[in-house]
Amino acid sequence: MATIKIKQVKSRIGAPVDQKRTLIALGLHKISQIAEVEDTPSNRGMIRKVRHLVTVVE
Repeated sequence: MATIKIKQVKSRIGAPVDQKRTLIALGLHKISQIAEVEDTPSNRGMIRKVRHLVTVVE
């Protein structure tokens, strides 16, 4: 299955708890960290929820 690379570009300090948990579920813990997740509708929804904190790489 296809994968998506996402990079955390902003801090999660000050973000609501649900957005912090979403970042952890995506495998992102630090700024500039890149995680590779499968391209599924649920993962796309999580990325959409925290789109102001992450960018899609490549």
